[in-house]
Amino acid sequence: MKRLFVLLLPVLIYGEGLKELINVSTKQNDLLLSKELSKESKAKDLESKESGYFPTLDLGAFYKRDDEASPFQAGDVYSGFAKLSYNIYDGGKRSSNVDQAKEEFQSSSYESQATKKSMALQITQDFFNLKSLEAALESKVEAQKSLKAQLQRVERFYEAKIATKEDIDRLQSSYDTTTYEMESIKFQILSLKKSLELKVGKSITTLEDSSFEKVSFDKYMTLDATKALISKEDSLRSLSESIDSIYYPNIKIEDTYSLYGYSRDEAFAKAGVTPLDNQNTLMLSLNFRLFDYGAVAKTKEAVLLTSKALNAQVSYQNKEQEMQFALALSRINTAKLKIASSKSALTSAQSAFNTIEKKYDAGIVDYVVYLDALSKKTSVKALYESSLNDLEFAYATYYFYAGKNIEEFIK
Repeated sequence: MKRLFVLLLPVLIYGEGLKELINVSTKQNDLLLSKELSKESKAKDLESKESGYFPTLDLGAFYKRDDEASPFQAGDVYSGFAKLSYNIYDGGKRSSNVDQAKEEFQSSSYESQATKKSMALQITQDFFNLKSLEAALESKVEAQKSLKAQLQRVERFYEAKIATKEDIDRLQSSYDTTTYEMESIKFQILSLKKSLELKVGKSITTLEDSSFEKVSFDKYMTLDATKALISKEDSLRSLSESIDSIYYPNIKIEDTYSLYGYSRDEAFAKAGVTPLDNQNTLMLSLNFRLFDYGAVAKTKEAVLLTSKALNAQVSYQNKEQEMQFALALSRINTAKLKIASSKSALTSAQSAFNTIEKKYDAGIVDYVVYLDALSKKTSVKALYESSLNDLEFAYATYYFYAGKNIEEFIK
């Protein structure tokens, strides 16, 4: 009891609600942070692809040394140059690359959002499972308290020679079993809390009660995970168009300005030659591929097959969402019926226990009847609390498959 008091004491001081846990996870969960970094990476890649429309400027230099100078070549030549280049036409490769990068960035954004929503649902499940376990523990604590009181009572009767050793042993056995069940539940709470802390990204002390608004929808929105696949499919189509550009002409213009310097150039003076000290070169080039044994065509075919595979996944996920959305609504209705049933059973079990406890104290019924009534009351109370938590998670699942942010519906 002292340990339980220590566990429950922080509730009186501070607790963390479901919405706060979900919000914290978006900032501290390593998996979610990884998805955000991947999205930023795709954004930088998009900027890189868009830069392909602009000219490029290169600076360079070289040094060349010949052992023997010639009349028309100095022994040492050094040069520096600047080259300005621009792709006039590339068969649509740049635009396809930009479109591909845009779709990849969009896919990464959807994937990041999908992971956040999925993590929020997992956190919600752990949260309400913990609340159910805590309710089960509380019921066991109450049962243990009643058993301890009855055990002490029977021990006094035994000392007075009006109860048997068997009476004590049966109550002691029930007390020990309840103690074991409490420790088992505490371990489950500890394990689940550690799992929840991993998802949230911080340690958790106690949990405040949380619940969802009860809202219904006529239709659902496509899941972000499905949108991510659709964007990936579109990016592959853009990639196939980029591959096609290899068969189109590539027109490029380059302007290079060079400065030259020489050493060991005595041969120039003897030959009456003036060495070139600078040069500007303008070059327009055209190239395109005529034949490659079908390599490019096969590459494009492979990309399109991958695109078709993604399309099949999109179709499957759409069907799965439709099914899960309908099942989530049925789960809500089932949870409501379970609450009504368990509430009725709890009222009945509580009333029966109160009556049997009085009869047991008066010696009208034996300990077997008492223990059976106590066990039923304990289990039904835990079932009722669990049913309330099941309803909350059922609504969270319903909002998830409706394509909503579930934290927006937390009261």
